[in-house]
Amino acid sequence: MVRTVKWKKPPEKLIKFFEEKAASVNCEKRKMFGYPCAFINNNMFFGTFEDDVVLRLGEDGSKKAISVNKDLTPFEPRPGQHMRQYVVAPQKVRDDPKLFDRLLAQSVKYAASLPVKERKKRKSN
Repeated sequence: MVRTVKWKKPPEKLIKFFEEKAASVNCEKRKMFGYPCAFINNNMFFGTFEDDVVLRLGEDGSKKAISVNKDLTPFEPRPGQHMRQYVVAPQKVRDDPKLFDRLLAQSVKYAASLPVKERKKRKSN
């Protein structure tokens, strides 16, 4: 049996934060699962999820960032569904512009290092 998960919309303040930060990067903005996200070469590197911001740092980069900053946590969109390349940047991290911008730059660098990902075509009904 497949259980449907109802995710809550991100607050306007978080969307504004995302928009401001994404505007500083040469990227494509689009929604993933209904949440604003940013992509480089069709690879997501930064986005919102409910009340949080997620950053893609790669598996090693995520482990290292979490070991250095205990406020960062692994991203789990559903309990037990750990996305190893992503970390959650809570409000405390977002409130520190130097820290957040450094993490965002790391995320941009990681995404730019990945091969261009082909966009999946939507199936017509």
